[in-house]
Amino acid sequence: MAIFLNNKVGFKIATVNLSDHVTAFTLNRVLDQIPVTAMGDTAEKFVKGLENSTITLDFLNDTAASSVIPTLQAAWGTTVALKLKQTSAVISATNPEYQTTVLVNNTQDINGAPGDVSMQSITFTCNSVIVVDTTP
Repeated sequence: MAIFLNNKVGFKIATVNLSDHVTAFTLNRVLDQIPVTAMGDTAEKFVKGLENSTITLDFLNDTAASSVIPTLQAAWGTTVALKLKQTSAVISATNPEYQTTVLVNNTQDINGAPGDVSMQSITFTCNSVIVVDTTP
C-alpha cells in the first residue's frame, strides 16, 4: 500500500510552477447526479451528469516575479490550465497528473495580522473535466 506524505506536491497554474508555495491542496471530484426515478421504483435512481469538481489550494503569498501574486493577477478573469500531482516525481501510474482548466475569479492578495505569514486559500471551480494522465 502506498502512503503519501504530501510534502512534495507538484502544482502548475498556466505555465508557472508554484509547487514551492503550496502548503495544502484538495482535489474534490464531483459528478452531478440526475434523478431518473420512474413510477413503480422502490428507491431513488440516478445517472451521472456533468462534472462539477473543485480544487482548493493554500498558498504562501509572494510578490516576486513569476510567483503567486503576479501569476494570479496575470490570470485574473481568464481560464487557465491547472495541473496537480501528488508528488513532484515524474508522472506515472502511481503518481498521476490531474489536468483541468479553472477560471481565476477569486484571490486573497492581502491577508493576515501583524506577525502573521501572508497566505491565501482559494477554491477554483473547474471549467473542464479533470483528465488523469499516467504517461510521462
